[in-house]
Amino acid sequence: MTWTDLLQIPVWTAAGAILLFVLMYLDSLTTKYHDFQEMKDGNIAVTTRFVMKLGAQAYILAQSIGQATYMWEALVISVASFITLLVLEWLFRRIFAATAGIQLEQGIHDGKIGYALLAGSLHIAGALIIGSV
Repeated sequence: MTWTDLLQIPVWTAAGAILLFVLMYLDSLTTKYHDFQEMKDGNIAVTTRFVMKLGAQAYILAQSIGQATYMWEALVISVASFITLLVLEWLFRRIFAATAGIQLEQGIHDGKIGYALLAGSLHIAGALIIGSV
């Protein structure tokens, strides 16, 4: 390990933290409820989904950093993966609503932990698949 490698650690960490914050903020804009206000009000279901999605995004970022030569490559991969997971969640929301009558977003807003775990697990599964590519 060189001094350059050591100096890259805080730069990559800061860039990753900023990216994760931006991605999670953008994600909060895609729900019909206000994630940050719901978490502030103590909605454990919203918090559970948020934390699981944050973990999934962090895993994708970690995998992309490990494989990327340049920082911008890792950041682009993370953004593309974020969009992929948004589409995946949108599709599964529609599928669950049509086939089982499960309204994931409404259930999470209503505080149903099971709904949050189901939605969060979709992100974790997607992250594991994306991270293996």
